[in-house]
Amino acid sequence: MKNIIALVCLLLLVSCYTTENNCKDFKTGKFKFEHEIDGVKKITFFERNDSIEIETFEGKTDTAIVRWISDCEYVLRKKHPKNNQEKNAINIKILTTSKNSYTFEFGMVGVDTKQRGTVTKISEISTK
Repeated sequence: MKNIIALVCLLLLVSCYTTENNCKDFKTGKFKFEHEIDGVKKITFFERNDSIEIETFEGKTDTAIVRWISDCEYVLRKKHPKNNQEKNAINIKILTTSKNSYTFEFGMVGVDTKQRGTVTKISEISTK
């Protein structure tokens, strides 16, 4: 009997826990992505409106077209690819959100290998 009560309590606790996903809050704005490359911390800044993302990494700025699949998933494609690798689209899926950040999974479209990261929203896009 104790096992059944414990199991019911555990199921109630687990069923009450839900991951918050307010993906719409992150469709537009100015963002920062901190990541490590060969043990060195790198920072990418980007600004996204509904259909365009402008990214700055190590002093270089690039533009990508954003195509939303759902509120929590989109595909990025470089607007002016410089080589064949840059022609590959990147699929991004927002997994969880918090007040000012989201955790996401990303990888090239059609490739099973995925990576994860966290993006912080710095501000909204000013409309002035």
